[in-house]
Amino acid sequence: MTGVSGIDLNLLGALGALLEERNLTRAGAKLSLSQPTMSGALARLRRHFDDDLLVRSGRQYALTPVAERLVPEVHEALRRVERTIGAVPVEFTPSSSRRQFSIAVSGQSIIVLSGLLKRVRELAPSTRLDLRPITADLLDGERGLLHHDLLIASAGFWAGGHPETICRDRFVYLADPANPRLRDGRLTLDDLAALPHAVAKRSPAETDVVGAALEGLGVRRSVALTAPGWLALPFVIAGTDLVAAVPERLARRLGGAAGVAVIEPPFGLIELVEAAWWHPLHATDPALTWLRSVVMESAGQLQTSGA
Repeated sequence: MTGVSGIDLNLLGALGALLEERNLTRAGAKLSLSQPTMSGALARLRRHFDDDLLVRSGRQYALTPVAERLVPEVHEALRRVERTIGAVPVEFTPSSSRRQFSIAVSGQSIIVLSGLLKRVRELAPSTRLDLRPITADLLDGERGLLHHDLLIASAGFWAGGHPETICRDRFVYLADPANPRLRDGRLTLDDLAALPHAVAKRSPAETDVVGAALEGLGVRRSVALTAPGWLALPFVIAGTDLVAAVPERLARRLGGAAGVAVIEPPFGLIELVEAAWWHPLHATDPALTWLRSVVMESAGQLQTSGA
């Protein structure tokens, strides 16, 4: 099939796979095409756009500026084709579905999702939730989202897309009860300036809101330890003079188990917003529409209960 510009429209799928995978072999496997066939498709696409599209960068391939500009246009074109061909969506019946959902989730969001797991088992007992850790590919625009049904993390995790707010929390401090600067269950700004801090590793897109708030009050933290995520912090600081700012829900859930004290911060309210992202190509999938509704329901119940 040939379009008005003279290009074979069958190449649209090949172009989408190449832009997504940035690799001939993986793109071919995605479309069940051989590498020579994909090489031929790439050659034709290069002639059409008068651009290399993919260029070698070390052991990997990178998109040229022209290819980067094509990504959203190609995604939209493929989405329109998908909508046209599948104008009548396949019905999703939770009670009988055996669907497997992939959710990329941050450490803090595991706490937020605690009610989701129970609710999904009640409504769709044969489905499977595959919770994946946050990986670097999810910082690579919408391309990384194609491999997951949902991404759930703090709202500052990723600057792209159109996230939906699912839950709100606030930061509190944790310290060992024997910390010499902890008096009457309180820490002052002077204490926070003097004590070593443990912090959770952030993505490049996330803002250090606690550090920024402290600096605004004239306090510069001394960071002695960086942990992979918030879940580790209560246990890391136990038995030490370290302190850590963590989301309150996590602190209340894990503080007792770790044997650390939960402390009101001396800087007032700093809010943490949890959000969900999904790829535009997944927006009309009935199964994912259902999953998003259950996420919102579970997060709403968590917010109401204050758990």
